[in-house]
Amino acid sequence: LDGDFVTEPRMLLQATLRRDKVQMYEEAALNDIAVSKGADGALMEVEVRIDGLFVYRLRSDGLIIATPTGSTAYSLSAGGPIMIPTVSALAITPICPHMLTNRPVIVPDESEIQITVRGPGSTHLTIDGQVGEDLEPGDRIVCRRSEHTIRLVHPPVTAFFDVLREKLKWGGR
Repeated sequence: LDGDFVTEPRMLLQATLRRDKVQMYEEAALNDIAVSKGADGALMEVEVRIDGLFVYRLRSDGLIIATPTGSTAYSLSAGGPIMIPTVSALAITPICPHMLTNRPVIVPDESEIQITVRGPGSTHLTIDGQVGEDLEPGDRIVCRRSEHTIRLVHPPVTAFFDVLREKLKWGGR
């Protein structure tokens, strides 16, 4: 870039896995945290709470919690919304839900999202499509905005909608 660049702050998402009263695992994500059905192929079943309030019990292939940066990755492929990177929000996107009324939801980034494994089938936690952990019934994943951020570096003329038009072929035939 020869010194001609801009930096852009991006939020990170923190995932904490608790089994019983023990913290088993903690990891930060730039894009998303996904809980999905395991190798047995059976639908997973989880309970979702936002800020301690019951949202629903979800039977599906999975659930994605995405940052604005991650909204154009796995979450978008699963039918989630595109969020502008500067939006202070998180997207909760079910993957192939058993009930078609379970739709993506946008929540403020100050929200704490708790996912509790309820079903008997195997379930897996994945952070940014890389780091993973097998889950057990009763495991709780707590997702919240991390206190840390990351700065992306890019050419000064890069606009978010220019990137979307190019990558998603908007306006093309």
